[in-house]
Amino acid sequence: MRINLENQRAPVRGRPGLGNGNFEPMGTHRDDGADRRDIDDLLTRYATALDSRSFELLAEVFTVDAVLDYRSAGGIKGQVTEVLGWLEEVLSMFDWTQHLVINRDVRLDADRQRGTSRAAFLNPNQLQVDGGPWLFTVGGYYSDVLVRTELGWRISRRVEETLWWDHPIPGLPATPSELDPGVFS
Repeated sequence: MRINLENQRAPVRGRPGLGNGNFEPMGTHRDDGADRRDIDDLLTRYATALDSRSFELLAEVFTVDAVLDYRSAGGIKGQVTEVLGWLEEVLSMFDWTQHLVINRDVRLDADRQRGTSRAAFLNPNQLQVDGGPWLFTVGGYYSDVLVRTELGWRISRRVEETLWWDHPIPGLPATPSELDPGVFS
């Protein structure tokens, strides 16, 4: 049986929380390669900044008015400066972290000035508990609203959807908090 893949790239309605406009999957426009590379670099820059503790790099990731929501990971929701301060404080407890941002689904609006991204993450982290190493691994999705600025692509809204964790740090529940369905509206 042959599958006809012709005309399979029609515009798709935005997903919950990622805008209500019409978004095109990547690969439908002649400039997709440059946009994909730039957005891929943006998502990688986020992970690199956290793992290297180079928090100043995050100014190249988020807009100055970005709203970030890390509540499903036991964190906070707020303006970018508040949440980045929280991230810096929380990450300081770890000996090392490794933020892997994978399976990126990027969609751009018709004028290519806004878009969305939903990317899976897998984050192994090590800290010391009772004098010994403790490996805490987390997995889920980052759902982002992207905007093209004069300085390039930036994230204007991020929701972390922590789906699972293994070997939670003492004091955390056995499973992450479920997201309120209204978080994406």
